[in-house]
Amino acid sequence: MRRDGFGWFSVRCVFRAGSGPAGQLYEERLTLWRVGGFDEAIAEAEAEAIEYAAEQPDVIFAGLAQAYRLFDEPGHGAEVFSLIRESELDPQAYLTRFFDTGAERQGHVAPGA
Repeated sequence: MRRDGFGWFSVRCVFRAGSGPAGQLYEERLTLWRVGGFDEAIAEAEAEAIEYAAEQPDVIFAGLAQAYRLFDEPGHGAEVFSLIRESELDPQAYLTRFFDTGAERQGHVAPGA
């Protein structure tokens, strides 16, 4: 936290964003806030999440907001979010379970690109 009492926080919020051919779609958004602490960051992010959802057809804020305090000023290469989860899964199974289920709508970059 800086001397002025404010610091940078990122907050991840989850939304249900309508439905696709195989079921409901979910979106995770990270927003950045310069505030006095975790409670304020979450309050700001939740208020923004409700506004964001209201502006989108068939989108609802799912009610999850996770905050992370940045250790450095935002800038090139700065870490803006971290979540540590305990798991007995090996790395490939972990990635498949939580990040590459096959249901994500994402692109792929060629190795070395």
